[in-house]
Amino acid sequence: MTDSQTLVAAAGADNASKIYGGGDSEVRALDGVTVQFETGKFTAIMGPSGSGKSTLMHCLAGLDSLTSGAVYIGETYLATLNDKQLTELRRTAVGFIFQAYNLVPTLTAEENITLPLLLGGTKGDQVWIDRVIDTVGLRSRLKHRPSELSGGQQQRVAVARALASQPTIIFADEPTGNLDSRTGAEILDFMRLAVRELGQTIVMVTHDPNAASYADRVIFLADGKVVDEMADPTAERVLDRMKRFGE
Repeated sequence: MTDSQTLVAAAGADNASKIYGGGDSEVRALDGVTVQFETGKFTAIMGPSGSGKSTLMHCLAGLDSLTSGAVYIGETYLATLNDKQLTELRRTAVGFIFQAYNLVPTLTAEENITLPLLLGGTKGDQVWIDRVIDTVGLRSRLKHRPSELSGGQQQRVAVARALASQPTIIFADEPTGNLDSRTGAEILDFMRLAVRELGQTIVMVTHDPNAASYADRVIFLADGKVVDEMADPTAERVLDRMKRFGE
């Protein structure tokens, strides 16, 4: 990897493979994937069920390990870290947004947003946190607990939590999967705003062509390989490309 690549990539994979089992039962969840995710860009990862998109994201985020090849966040190759260093990297450099929100029910929205920072023994940058809260429109809901919030508001809290520590990269796994289309569109708008106005880098796994249309770029996986990519996607173009997987 050259210095110029290091500067523009928030994360990436070099010839990454993940193999389960062996012999006749061997499954190549990832099969020699090389891909970069640019800083300050919103990238969607798409592909049929079993294509390796969630495996790729989990390996990039340090939640799973590769069989061979390498993944990196910023200038740090994950395989060079011990468990403690990997935990620290995930806490400081990586944000997560899940389909299931993963909020702590006994904490207020504000406490949920700042929880990763508190666990790391820091208060974070309050000016930045305030900006995030206002960007996702949560100012009036900060003292409410998750049970007092709608699904869309809970996911806004999850987005704000991911943004609060100013991570190098945010991984989003089907972030609108539990939301109706209007609320899902609001969350995707916030995510796009976080990229364009707050300078964040987001990588999102999705099966929804409409969700993918909010991204700057779509990476298509099939059978553990990157088979295509698309810049400035529209829902129609993404859907057309996805249909070709069935041919």
